[in-house]
Amino acid sequence: MGVIAALLGGAAFFSLLFGAGLGPVFVPPGAAAQIILNRIPGIREYIPRDWTQLQENIVIGLRLPRVLLGFIAGASLAVTGVTMQALVRNQLADPFILGVSSGAAATATIGMLFGAFAFLGRYSLSISAFIGAALTIIFVYAISRTRGRINITQLLLSGVAVSMIMDGVTRVITLSAPNALGLHNAEFWMAGSLAGARWAYLALPLVILLICTAVLLANYRALNLLLLGEESAGALGVNAQRTQKMLVVIASLMAGVTISVSGTIGFVGLMVPHFTRLLIGSDHKKVLPVAALGGGILVVWVDVAARTVIAPEELPVGILTAILGGPLFIFLLKRKTREK
Repeated sequence: MGVIAALLGGAAFFSLLFGAGLGPVFVPPGAAAQIILNRIPGIREYIPRDWTQLQENIVIGLRLPRVLLGFIAGASLAVTGVTMQALVRNQLADPFILGVSSGAAATATIGMLFGAFAFLGRYSLSISAFIGAALTIIFVYAISRTRGRINITQLLLSGVAVSMIMDGVTRVITLSAPNALGLHNAEFWMAGSLAGARWAYLALPLVILLICTAVLLANYRALNLLLLGEESAGALGVNAQRTQKMLVVIASLMAGVTISVSGTIGFVGLMVPHFTRLLIGSDHKKVLPVAALGGGILVVWVDVAARTVIAPEELPVGILTAILGGPLFIFLLKRKTREK
C-alpha cells in the first residue's frame, strides 16, 4: 500500500507539472516547474528567471488552475463512486447510473439559463447542483426500499429510470433557453469541461473533497462491514441505516459540488474504484485515498488529450471519458454476468 501510494503521489505531481505545460502553446516542463516554484515564498529567491512573461501567464493564469481543478474533480468523482458502490454493494454503481449526476445537471441548468438560484450568491451553481443531486438520490433511495431494506436490483433500476427522467427534464430546460449563447454554454458544460477553470473555483470543491474523504476514512470499518449486507453489518455493531444516510448525504454533496464546476464527466466514478479494488483489495481504508489519486490523475490526462487532440479547438472532457468508459462498462457488465 505504501509503495503504491508513493508511486501514485509521484505520478500525480508529475501529471500536474506536465499538464500545466501541455496544450496548443507548449511550455517545457522545466519552465513550468520554475514558474510554479517561483510562486512559493522562501523558494522563489533561488529560482533563476529564464522564462517569458507569456509562458508565466499561460501556466499561472490558464493551465495550473485547470489541471488542479481537473485533479480535484477526478478525485471527487472517484471517491463518490466508492461511496455509491458501498451504499448499494455493487461495483457497477456510480453517480450516473443512480441518477445523481442527472439530477444535479437539471437543477444547475435551471440556474445557469434562468438564474433561478441567483439569490444564493457566488455559490448558487454549486448549491443548486447539490439540491438536484440530493433530491434525486433521496427519491431513488426511498422508492427502492422494501420492508425497511434496500432492494439492490430495484435501486439500480430506479436509478436508471430516474436518470432518464431527469435527462428529459434537462432537455426541456435547454430547449426553453432564452438565448443561443446561454444554450451553447449550458450544452458545453453538460458535456463536461474544465475550460472555464478559475482559481476562485478551487476552494469549495477542495474543502468538500477533504471533509467528505476524512469522514469516510473515519468510518471505513462500517463501509467494509456494509459490503456484507445490512443484517451482517448490524450483527457486528454497525448502524446500517445511519451509515446509509451518511453515504447518501456525502455522495450528493460531492457529486453536486463537483458537477457544478466541471460539468458531467462520466465513468470516472465507475472505472477508478473498480481498478483500485483489483489493485489493492476492498479495504476502504486503502481504497479511498488510492482511488482519489487515481481519479485525479485520470482526469488531468484526459483533459490534456481533450485540449490537444484537435488543437487549437478542444473537446469536452466528458466526451472522451464516455468513449473510454462505455466499452469498459460493457466489459465489466459481461464479466460480472459470467461470474454468476
